[in-house]
Amino acid sequence: MKKERRILVIGDIHAPFCLDGYLEFCKEVYAKYNLNQVVFIGDILDNHYASYHETDPNGMSGGTELEYAIAQVTKWADAFPIADVIIGNHDRIIMRKAFSSAVPMEWIRSYNEVLGTDWDWSERVVYDNVQYVHGEGGTARTKAKNDMMSTVSGHIHTQAYCEWLVGRNFRVFGMQVGCGIDADSYGAAYARHFKRQAIGCGVVLGGHTAFNCLMEL
Repeated sequence: MKKERRILVIGDIHAPFCLDGYLEFCKEVYAKYNLNQVVFIGDILDNHYASYHETDPNGMSGGTELEYAIAQVTKWADAFPIADVIIGNHDRIIMRKAFSSAVPMEWIRSYNEVLGTDWDWSERVVYDNVQYVHGEGGTARTKAKNDMMSTVSGHIHTQAYCEWLVGRNFRVFGMQVGCGIDADSYGAAYARHFKRQAIGCGVVLGGHTAFNCLMEL
C-alpha cells in the first residue's frame, strides 16, 4: 500500500528576519500530525540590502545580512534536510540584479551552493493534484478558481486560510499558509502600518485534507 503524502507547508521565513520560535513551532506541527514531507512556500531569504524598494540605511551590509541568513537557514536545513523550496520574489532578487547587469548565468552560484543546503528549488511543484506556488500572481483562492486546481501559496503575510470551492464536477481548495517573519525587524518595516502578520504554516494530507496551524504569540 502506498504511503500517504503528509506535507508540512512552511510560510515565508525571510532569513535573517525569521521570528524567534517559528522553527520550533513548525517542528512541533510536523511531529504532531505525523508528517513526512516538507515544502517551503518561498522567500527563504529576505535580501533586504538588495531590494528594489527603499532599504534601511542603518541596516546590515549585504555580506553581513547574507552571513546571518545562512546561519538561520542552516538551522532549518538541520531540522528539515530534505525539502522542496518554491522560489519566491525575495529569493529571486539577486538573480534579477545579475540579469539587469548583464551577468551571464555561468557566473552565478545556485541557492544550495550559497546556503549550504541540499533542497530542491523550483517555481512550482505538484503533489496529489495540489499545486504549490509562491503566490505573486494573486491569492490561493483566486489561483485555485482560475486553474480549477487545489492551490497552496504564501507571499501574502497577512492571510492564513483554507477555502474549498465546490462545484458539480470538481472540489478544490485554496490555502494561504501565513508566514514566519518577525514583524518587528527592519526587514518588515514597510508593513508596520498593515494588518498584523498571520504567523503560521499549513498541512496537506494526501491532497484531500488541508488546514492551517497558527502560532501562539
